Amino acid sequence: MADPARGYEQRLHRQVGLFCVGFVAFLLLMAWAERAGLSRGWIGPIFLFLSVMVYAVIGIYARTTDPEDFYVAGRRIPPMYNGMATAADWMSAASFISLAGALYLQGFSGTAMHPGGLAYVLGWTGGFCLVALLIAPRLRAMRLYTVPDFYAVRFGGRGPRLLAALGAVACSFMYVVAQIYGIGLIASRLTGVQFEIGILLGLGGVLLCSFLGGMRAITWTQVVQYVVLLLAFLIPVSWLAYKQLGTPLAPLAYGAQLPKIERLEQALIDSPAEREVRAAYLERAREYAERVDDPAAALAAERGKLEERIRMLKAQGVDFSLVIAARRELAALPRDEASARELWTRAMNESLEHAKPLGGLPRHGQAFAGNPDGTPAERAEYQQSRLSFMALMFCLMVGTASLPHLLTRFYTTPSVADTRRSVAWSLFFIALLYLSTPALAVLVKYEIMQGLVGSSFDQLPHWIAQWARVDPGLISVQDINGDRILQFGEIRLGADMIMLATPELGGLPYVVSGLVAAGGLASALSTADGLLLTISNALVHDTMPTTDGQVRVTDNHVILSKFMLLAAAMLAATVAALKPAEILLLVTASFSLAAATFFPSMVLGLFWARASRRGAVAGMLVGAGLTLGYMLYAAPTLRAWWGLAPGGLWWGIHPVSAGVFGVPAGFVAMGLVSWWDGRAARRFRVARSD
Repeated sequence: MADPARGYEQRLHRQVGLFCVGFVAFLLLMAWAERAGLSRGWIGPIFLFLSVMVYAVIGIYARTTDPEDFYVAGRRIPPMYNGMATAADWMSAASFISLAGALYLQGFSGTAMHPGGLAYVLGWTGGFCLVALLIAPRLRAMRLYTVPDFYAVRFGGRGPRLLAALGAVACSFMYVVAQIYGIGLIASRLTGVQFEIGILLGLGGVLLCSFLGGMRAITWTQVVQYVVLLLAFLIPVSWLAYKQLGTPLAPLAYGAQLPKIERLEQALIDSPAEREVRAAYLERAREYAERVDDPAAALAAERGKLEERIRMLKAQGVDFSLVIAARRELAALPRDEASARELWTRAMNESLEHAKPLGGLPRHGQAFAGNPDGTPAERAEYQQSRLSFMALMFCLMVGTASLPHLLTRFYTTPSVADTRRSVAWSLFFIALLYLSTPALAVLVKYEIMQGLVGSSFDQLPHWIAQWARVDPGLISVQDINGDRILQFGEIRLGADMIMLATPELGGLPYVVSGLVAAGGLASALSTADGLLLTISNALVHDTMPTTDGQVRVTDNHVILSKFMLLAAAMLAATVAALKPAEILLLVTASFSLAAATFFPSMVLGLFWARASRRGAVAGMLVGAGLTLGYMLYAAPTLRAWWGLAPGGLWWGIHPVSAGVFGVPAGFVAMGLVSWWDGRAARRFRVARSD
């Protein structure tokens, strides 16, 4: 007699295999069409339209109102495909778009004030070990729908469950804003539309998947999206490796470029032209410092200069576009003394940073900033760099084991054993990309140092201007020293554009640029789907009353969850349109918040029988409160807005790593309150027996 489960998996293998063959055939067709003369103006929209349509078709095909299907995909996803879906869910816009850029800008270890580098790779990957060993199998054995359900079953009462739902909404919303920002970035680059319209175009694909079919549709969409983003990542990095090293095996060969980059870095540090650039930035910093000393007078002087310039332009009868540009500069001036001081202080600090060797970037291969055998200041910088690196890695690792949208993925497997296998598959599929990410950063840095630096400003590649039009914060080049030659210190690259611009930087056909953008779109959409479902479930499912710790789910609850998902998506799109921060910073902050909110209470709740309801509430409140409080207190922008002096860091820990304080505090608070509740219960039992 045939095994139904085996037959089901074989059908899945055939369907996914057919998609892979069809997708490769589509890429070959688009490459042929480009060579035959298809315009770039058509290639980008074709990739965007077909990507969204494929995901929408899957969402429509997998539509459901059954609660088991909507919340946990019927608990019948095979381990390998759940691993693929988890990897796609995990490879968010931060991993696909920003991680290579962070490694490019921060090197392997980051700096004392900007930790990062390999901390992201080690922390995010290591977190799956905690998921496999501590969390996922035990949660799956409880046959729940959401993470807050655990708090209802384990601790009872509405308090812990409602707090967990609130925490899930907070960290997931912060995370999904970053994904929708990435969606707008890619959609606007592919189609040429405004950033805000690009957000709405991409958001349609999110809603067609998650709104109609919930976890069932999201799972199979994410399987397809993993195939897209895997090819989108590996093709350009393999091409760069072949171009520079003669082999497409980038993770194995990129180490040969590190000594070359080290020599190029030293040559740039010693270059007279680069020294001129650094001197020009120092002069800018001095000018900004003078403005900060008397912002009222400086603001009046700047306003007077621009008004006089507008009058002269009108009198000379020049092109009206120049007058409009001058008026925009006038309108962009700070409105009051406080905002002027904040703006010019930030510009002064940026100029001082750019005045350092290599434009303020650390040497790529250095272990940590500073020198353990150098001066006292260098030794202190070395210790601070190590501490910041470890703090960030801790927050990312523990946050990985705490994110509600990620843990929910392991509710969808048929059994506990399948959950363990699913985590192993997840690590395998994630490693395929994470092993190539450091290689991509190294290859791109060598390409820029060797190929782009030294180019004439009159002959710069067109992609620089195209990306600058999408968002000036992504890339900026200025002839600071006036020699009309591009120096390394004159290039400003944002972490969010390194990966997206790699095909153009490497001279690949524009079809590969479309593929990379489609991969970035897939990474952002796949994560946004899961996050929006988590938010809607927290607002509807996790606020329902329970009976004996269990929620009675009906079809009406599913319909309400769908509409709440729509509302959450529109609100997140509105916030993302404001471009609140870089993708990586928003995502890192959400990991810290998730770690401090959930990790202590989940671990103690699973492994300590005496953990109490009040202890769980205390642990979540203390952990999340301390983490959020430190983020708000130490954030440079907020300190400037409140009129506080720069700094305010505890032991030099960056605000996005605030979870390093919140997690231990949560453990201590929950342990003490649970211990006290245990003592009180024992005293009560003794009193009754007497």
